[in-house]
Amino acid sequence: MGIVVTYAVDEGLTQHEVAARVAVARSLAALKGFEFGGGYDSSLRRSERSSLYFVPSETLSRDEAARLGIQGADDLFGGVVPYPFVATKTITHPLASREAQRPEGWSEGFAQRVHAVVLPGFSAFTRADALKAAQRLLEDGPVRLKHGRGIGGKGQWVAKDAIEVAAALEAIEPVELARCGVVLEPSLAEEATYSVGQVRVDGLCASYCGTQKATTDNQGQTAYGGSDLVIVRGDYEALEEFPLPEDVRTAIRQARVFDAAAAEFPGLFASRRNYDVLSGRDARGRRHCGVLEQSWRIGGASGPEVAALEAFRADPGLRAVRACSTEAYGADARVPSGVRVHFRGVDPQAGPLVKYTIVEPHGIAH
Repeated sequence: MGIVVTYAVDEGLTQHEVAARVAVARSLAALKGFEFGGGYDSSLRRSERSSLYFVPSETLSRDEAARLGIQGADDLFGGVVPYPFVATKTITHPLASREAQRPEGWSEGFAQRVHAVVLPGFSAFTRADALKAAQRLLEDGPVRLKHGRGIGGKGQWVAKDAIEVAAALEAIEPVELARCGVVLEPSLAEEATYSVGQVRVDGLCASYCGTQKATTDNQGQTAYGGSDLVIVRGDYEALEEFPLPEDVRTAIRQARVFDAAAAEFPGLFASRRNYDVLSGRDARGRRHCGVLEQSWRIGGASGPEVAALEAFRADPGLRAVRACSTEAYGADARVPSGVRVHFRGVDPQAGPLVKYTIVEPHGIAH
């Protein structure tokens, strides 16, 4: 027997984020044949007769994982990294100079290994280094600045000149900047954002690819609207055997290079790996395609991921499913019949919102 528990790294989660995480955790408990124990309580202990399985809100640091008794990927839905910055967007790019400030554990080797499969850009951990990086990028057009821990399109700014770059940097506290960093990339006109990933739970492995969709939130801002995924039973090789468009195959190849390069960081492990790959054009019309960021924690695609695992467990002959998640804002948002609703209501911060998942056999299902 065992217990599945949620674990909040940051108590600042919104109501709908908490509800979605609890819904996924309940599904994981059913999948594993465990009880769902709600939020983690320090009185709970792993023993010979009872296992604890964690669903954290964030990627865990090595020290925090050790404190919780998490020893490997079988102990959680998510991931563990040796240093906090490894869980942020900043590992995607090199620093602007050899003299630039860097956090403990920084790897020049990782940036070199992923250089060909990510977008152009730099990472910085001080205001001065960020300004230096921006000067180099502004020669080719506007720059997008992204907070290292920003999610769902939040914590981003587009700057046309050094003055606007400096103003954006003022929004990040120096201590936060030193800890999590900022990413600077050319501002691209987006053509498509792909999701590529893999989950492993209780002996089941599923790999997937697909596209993200954008929506408009209750404040009129662009927000994550869900994902439309093809999820196959097995590893990335099984995914690449599937008939897929060439642009999707390119995204998968880029994500796999990034995923393999993560071994550069000793002690990193994850049961949930997700990579966002962006295709777009810069101010000069040049097309770029590369990995935007990694996610080794529960995310927007986790509802479909776990629903697919449940479908594979229920039907051993099932080869693939189409799984879609949707996040729709507004009091008039409609919910189709036959879907799995993760949240429906009025979030105190986000306003009226519904989040749901639908899973169905793929055309080439068996």
